[in-house]
Amino acid sequence: MNIKFQVDEKEEYTILSFELEGNLPPSELKEVKPPNLIGAKGVVLSGRGPIWLYCYLTHVYHPTRFVATYDPRVGGAVVAETHCKEYSVGDIIKLDI
Repeated sequence: MNIKFQVDEKEEYTILSFELEGNLPPSELKEVKPPNLIGAKGVVLSGRGPIWLYCYLTHVYHPTRFVATYDPRVGGAVVAETHCKEYSVGDIIKLDI
């Protein structure tokens, strides 16, 4: 598989970083096996990859408290979907990655 995942547990969320080793063709998306994460926490996605990979990972981790994507331009992760009152869509979680 051309993708490596790294998990970094924080108190309120898990940072799931990924790195592509070469191309990841869309046909291989069905073979991507993201790690199981603690659903009681939020998930922050971080890595350089195609938008459809981010969509897939957001779908996989939808049951968690929230899903955010790291954006270094805003100095943190932007909440894209949420199931908790502490975070709203568009909130920025400050990170130092």
